[in-house]
Amino acid sequence: MSPSSLQRLRDAIRDVPDFPQPGVLFKDITPVLADGKLLNLALDAMAEAVEGQRVDKVVGIDARGFIFGAPLAARLGCGFVPARKKGKLPWRTRGVDYALEYGSACLEMHEDAVQPNENVLLADDLLATGGTAGAALTLLQQTGANVLGSVFFIELAFLHGRGKLEPFGPVQAVVTF
Repeated sequence: MSPSSLQRLRDAIRDVPDFPQPGVLFKDITPVLADGKLLNLALDAMAEAVEGQRVDKVVGIDARGFIFGAPLAARLGCGFVPARKKGKLPWRTRGVDYALEYGSACLEMHEDAVQPNENVLLADDLLATGGTAGAALTLLQQTGANVLGSVFFIELAFLHGRGKLEPFGPVQAVVTF
């Protein structure tokens, strides 16, 4: 991606102070999503991150990971798998519990969504602390899939989430703050 294209994406990401709680500076991607050219730039950059690799499935995390994961899978010519919060999928599931800042949660996939030895890539909108993405990668590893790594539109590097994910494979981000 050219430096000018990267700057266009960076400039379109809106800062929203004190959302969802005081002291948090939220990175709002809706201006990127609202502009077809910028959205295509973001998806092209995510696809470039895995260029030359055979990807069988892209897994997107509920819910903004679906925004990037499904069209990324279409660009790569592979399948898409939603990873959702517990109780949101209609078929038999496998899940993994993980810790949140104040409590815990469970992430699930359909039990037949990913097969052993399939090449699987995790895609999401944002890498922060790495808790949810780490849970998704753990779940993928439990299926016997070949985890290729993960790709994000935005990484908040100051939260050090990358370190939790690197044991699962390469971590790539289009825009880093």
